Amino acid sequence: MEVQHQLDEELSLKLFVVLSRALQSVKKRVEEDIKSHQLNPTEFAVLELIYNKGEQPIQKIGEKVLIASSSITYVVDKLEKKLLLERRPCPKDRRITHAVITAKGYELMTEIFPKHKEAINEIFAGLDASEKEFMIHQLKKLGYYAQDM
Repeated sequence: MEVQHQLDEELSLKLFVVLSRALQSVKKRVEEDIKSHQLNPTEFAVLELIYNKGEQPIQKIGEKVLIASSSITYVVDKLEKKLLLERRPCPKDRRITHAVITAKGYELMTEIFPKHKEAINEIFAGLDASEKEFMIHQLKKLGYYAQDM
């Protein structure tokens, strides 16, 4: 029993290292693609959210794109200076301000988002469809387990 436990511990450590390195490699390639469009990954994440989901309360963007709430104002400011987003006060609640994609932002995302999806597809081309589905299932299982501990 003790030998099995040691083997399990070693496999867990190895899995952690392999998963971390794989994520690092994938993120590096995805970030290279994003930077090729003159955006940083945080700017792209905010633009992509608003492009695909519509205007968003600025206060809620951070939790949706996994960015610290303290960084959101800075990112929205930068996107506003680039004329890709604008702030719009909520007519029903003056405490809430929405980030809204501009025509220029929409045009940019319409051009680059399909290219970005293709770049991600190329990054994951080392796996076939069934392997991708299996990994999605396994990683969700792992993530939910870790979250519920």
